[in-house]
Amino acid sequence: MGEWKFQVSVRVKEDLRRELETGAGREHRTLGNLGGPLMEWAFEQWKAAGGSKQLLRFKNRPKAE
Repeated sequence: MGEWKFQVSVRVKEDLRRELETGAGREHRTLGNLGGPLMEWAFEQWKAAGGSKQLLRFKNRPKAE
């Protein structure tokens, strides 16, 4: 038998949703099946950081041009 999966709803800003959909399209995925790997990766990052406060201190910053 396969893994059990369930639906999760999240609220994101409209601009972020558009970017996510564009990125998913580049990988020939739907937003729905891009969400699973993103959630798993984000959760691992959160656990490694020790919580939200610590994780948010290490935000990605744009590269200097």
